[in-house]
Amino acid sequence: MNGIYILLGSNIGNRLEYLREAEKLLTQEEIQVIDESTIYETEPWGKSNQDWFLNVVLQLETSASPTKLLKTLLETEEKLGRIRKEKWGERSIDIDLLYYHDEIVSEEHLTVPHPEIPSRKFTLIPLAEMCPLETHPITGQNQVELLAQCTDKLDCNPTDYIL
Repeated sequence: MNGIYILLGSNIGNRLEYLREAEKLLTQEEIQVIDESTIYETEPWGKSNQDWFLNVVLQLETSASPTKLLKTLLETEEKLGRIRKEKWGERSIDIDLLYYHDEIVSEEHLTVPHPEIPSRKFTLIPLAEMCPLETHPITGQNQVELLAQCTDKLDCNPTDYIL
């Protein structure tokens, strides 16, 4: 994998504004956004009785380590009112570190690549759009191959929204 990729998601309030604010806050932290996927409206994963999400994948450039980057992502969530009260519950903003180049990290609070990438269409569709032939550093499969094998049946629809 060549690049650093994160996923932004929001399903309460002004979802698009939360995505925009997250991107704005991140770029104030020595992070440069170099590419972004289409914004997708996606059926909630893990807990169905909540509003649909807006999701977008961003490719970043930063000198921060994976651990430091995660700290910045979590601080950004906090600034935007993220409260962790229920796994897979609704949220103003969710920011996941998907890939950090080819690095494999397994720590108590950080796993890279994100362990759920192969099972989530809402992550794989934008990754396949942005970096289709880049390979997962553990499975060796590219994003298109991972998407073709994904068994997630939830809807993931492109929107005309722009960050």
